[in-house]
Amino acid sequence: MSKRKGVSAEEKRQRMLQVFYEKKDVFQLKDLEKIGPKEKGVIAQAVKDVVQSLVDDGLVDSEKIGTSVYFWSFPSKAVSTRKRKIDELKTKVEEAQKKLKFFENQLAKAQVGREDSSEREELMTKLSELERDRDEVAAELEKHKDCDPEVLEEVKKQTLVAKEAVNRWTAKL
Repeated sequence: MSKRKGVSAEEKRQRMLQVFYEKKDVFQLKDLEKIGPKEKGVIAQAVKDVVQSLVDDGLVDSEKIGTSVYFWSFPSKAVSTRKRKIDELKTKVEEAQKKLKFFENQLAKAQVGREDSSEREELMTKLSELERDRDEVAAELEKHKDCDPEVLEEVKKQTLVAKEAVNRWTAKL
């Protein structure tokens, strides 16, 4: 027995789309379920799902007339759809190129005055030293925060409030 390789969903979509382009006609689902297996090798059970996915993607049009649903797609529509997509992509590319130029100009403006020089290196070194000193002073200040007169005054106020609360509760005993 030979194992047959299954057809991918994308391949089924292409085959069913070829049916529409080759026949250039309007079909009902039952017609497509007959044509699909015979001419394109798409199993009848998968035809409905494949056609529905083509309709969802806008590659095939459908219309319900009375109790019947008709499907159609013509090569001219595919061409116009592709042209429209190409135009949209060209517009996006142009916008991206404009943004790229804008940001390149911004970068060039930002780099003016930032050329590597000995003066710039000295200033950067001095800046890093000053930042390090600031961090050391902040750490030292944090250590001595307990001796801060404002903090001590706040602690005294909290102690008084606590003492009054204790007296209030113990006086009732």
